[in-house]
Amino acid sequence: MAFGFGIIGCGMISRFHQRAIADIGEAELIGCTDEVLPAAQAFADEAGCHCYQSIDEMVADDRIQIVTICTPSGAHLEPALAAIEHKKHVIIEKPLEINPSRCDEIIQAADSQGVVVSTVFQSRFHASSCELKQAVDEGRFGRLTLGDAYVKWHRSQEYYDQGAWRGTWKLDGGGAFMNQAIHSVDLLLWLMGPVAEIRAQMATLAHERIEVEDVAIASLRFQSGALGSMEATTASYPGMFKRVEIHGTEGSAVLEEEDIKVWDFANPTERDEQIREELANRTETAGAVADPAAMGHHGHTLQFGDVIAAIKEGRAAQIDGAEGRRSVEVICGIYESAQSGKPVVFG
Repeated sequence: MAFGFGIIGCGMISRFHQRAIADIGEAELIGCTDEVLPAAQAFADEAGCHCYQSIDEMVADDRIQIVTICTPSGAHLEPALAAIEHKKHVIIEKPLEINPSRCDEIIQAADSQGVVVSTVFQSRFHASSCELKQAVDEGRFGRLTLGDAYVKWHRSQEYYDQGAWRGTWKLDGGGAFMNQAIHSVDLLLWLMGPVAEIRAQMATLAHERIEVEDVAIASLRFQSGALGSMEATTASYPGMFKRVEIHGTEGSAVLEEEDIKVWDFANPTERDEQIREELANRTETAGAVADPAAMGHHGHTLQFGDVIAAIKEGRAAQIDGAEGRRSVEVICGIYESAQSGKPVVFG
């Protein structure tokens, strides 16, 4: 039996969801909707699916078991709750929502209805990310000492001007950190563990008519005692590959996009050289460093497949609501620290 999908929000990111669904043999795109109906109809014509006139009409359709939400970040809550109320499983593009309390509403509703919720962080499914996580879990780094994430991308003024919601606190939820760097924030937390304290600064230096930051830095102290840093910008021409670095007393690894650039351990294994050979130089294009439409969709395909498996097996998705909430909480902590000039301490 194929799982029926519905897409809410028919902007750029919905195309990646459509391609991921098409790649899964037991998935079928039934239809789409958008508050701008001509956009929904154009997407439906392109994808060969039904155009619903409203969210209510879509979530009432029994042919749909899974709803993916591609609306602006600060407009994830309402369609998610509507879908969950009709016992639909939901896949929500990052971020889960723009603050922890709105995330909690989604998580609690899904728990009460017994449905699967998953936050899209497709980078976790890349082979290089999985190898890095396995090395951390096996203790190959010894004591973790430093964890860093860098996202130095370029977005033009036209990018922000394309939609009135872009660059606003209400619907974007933030700038370079909440919108662009959140994937790397998620990876760093997944690898290094929870954050204990944040100190941050941010500024808007290169773009007009936006409320949010286009450059920000944060220093971190993790609960493990390790330290770290994160940098995010959309004002770095022409844009650079995103980078995550993990260091410990017995090893170091550097991940650049999907490529492992450094993989060195005090106690090497036979597989290490294979990892260095197979997982280097895999990134074929500049990806989303300057053009958000240029990224691939293979990570989405793997994550959507995990959601289907979770439904069939009666388990939580690998990246469930709680996992999606963590990066939002940390980024909101970055903003709080930058605005107050004081450190933010997590309990």
